[in-house]
Amino acid sequence: MRFDDDLRVEDQPRPEDVALLADRLHQYNAAATGCNDGRWLAIFVRDDAGGIVGGLHGWTWGRTGFVGTLWVREDLRRQGLGARLLAAAEREAARRGCREMQLDTNSYQAPGFYRRLGYAEIGQLPGWPRSSDTRVFFRKPLDSPG
Repeated sequence: MRFDDDLRVEDQPRPEDVALLADRLHQYNAAATGCNDGRWLAIFVRDDAGGIVGGLHGWTWGRTGFVGTLWVREDLRRQGLGARLLAAAEREAARRGCREMQLDTNSYQAPGFYRRLGYAEIGQLPGWPRSSDTRVFFRKPLDSPG
């Protein structure tokens, strides 16, 4: 079977297609490592109408929690909601047996926020997405659940 002419670039892929890729990669990783404990992790804050005003999305796997997205609506920032979301994710990850949390942010986003919450910088990718920006990688050890 040849796939030379079957490549299709999609800038709005179906969520179920992206989920299939994530699932297949998880299956491969689980088989290769013996770690088959992967689970999504999502926490949302909704307004009275059910709209999302803040939330966190990531996963736990291999005794590690990962935050891929943390967002709070602009008018609700600097009120502790982001810290509460992250603390809730850390508690849930620890409950699932994770030893640490990992995440990344950009220099124009929130590196100071994560440092204040006990995250240690473990690396940088300078010049991304613009030459004046830096992607910053963090990790934080978790306390095991009581």
